[in-house]
Amino acid sequence: MQVDYIIVGQGISGTFLSWYLQKAQKSFIVIDNNDSNAPSRLAAGIINPVTGRRMVTVWMADEILPFAKQAYDEIGKELGITAISQKNIIDFFPNPFMRENFLKRLTEGNDYIGRVIDEQQFSSFFNYEFGCGEIKPAYTAHLEILLPVWRKQLKDSGALMEEDFDITQLKVSDGKVQYANIESDKIIFCDGAAGTHNPYFKQLPFAPNKGEALVVEIPGLPASNLFKKSMMLAPLPGAGKDIFWIGSNYIWDFENADPTTAFRKSVEGVLKEWLKLPYTIMEHRAGIRPATLERRPFVGFHPQLPGIGILNGMGTKGCSLAPLFAKQIVDHITAGLPIHADADVKRFTRVLSR
Repeated sequence: MQVDYIIVGQGISGTFLSWYLQKAQKSFIVIDNNDSNAPSRLAAGIINPVTGRRMVTVWMADEILPFAKQAYDEIGKELGITAISQKNIIDFFPNPFMRENFLKRLTEGNDYIGRVIDEQQFSSFFNYEFGCGEIKPAYTAHLEILLPVWRKQLKDSGALMEEDFDITQLKVSDGKVQYANIESDKIIFCDGAAGTHNPYFKQLPFAPNKGEALVVEIPGLPASNLFKKSMMLAPLPGAGKDIFWIGSNYIWDFENADPTTAFRKSVEGVLKEWLKLPYTIMEHRAGIRPATLERRPFVGFHPQLPGIGILNGMGTKGCSLAPLFAKQIVDHITAGLPIHADADVKRFTRVLSR
């Protein structure tokens, strides 16, 4: 088999990369084992313009957010699905300090936060004594709908190999890449946390962390917003009416990707204190995120082996970052356009040349 590109992984990065390559009329094969614990299949798809207790605007927000919204709308239209919806965040202040910090950011002119006109409108659903603010625009990417629909299209077109990728079968020589019986110009790894063991890129400063979330049924809770109070509570598109996702944590020192009793108990404590409605726990999810030490993705081609590429290291921001950087890597391939310097993997040329 001869294709222009081999893509390893069909998470959110591999999905957008293959979609943009298709639009560029390039041939490809996606190799993915359909791991149910892959981060893209565990995430709630939240795209949030601010981060942390200090309400800091995320990196490149003014460019990344509108690009992501347009990209999800376009792929959704092509596939006949709704791939994204605006779900602004109602941020319930857990203490007076957090309320004061929010109001301070508001006076500083942060365009992504605002007041809630009627702070008591959610009082029949939640306990909150220090009021709330709003973060907007925020979005939910409908990963539970998008990923399987795109996967079916890949499978139907013969562009998917559903199996584990065996790197021992990869051979690179004379500007060509061969994997098993597939010959290609380039291979691009969108393999998430597995990238930390990839012999071509394991020198990169990955900093994988473990995340967990619960899927809960909460009859009567409006699905019009995302809700936050120490944890994020989000409607889960594609999972059914009254189904929500709550999480997540960040564990840097972990033995495995399994769900933990400690996290479940922690979330139950939050829900009992915060939520006024009855709930039922449906599922406990856990997975390893491919985060990086500098909180910037790895995008582009190996400085010494130009046939080997990477689109990885998105961390918790994969839903927002993947569309833009998938497009950048395709534009780099097809038109020679530059990849953003803060994301281009060539910034690690010295490390990767050892």
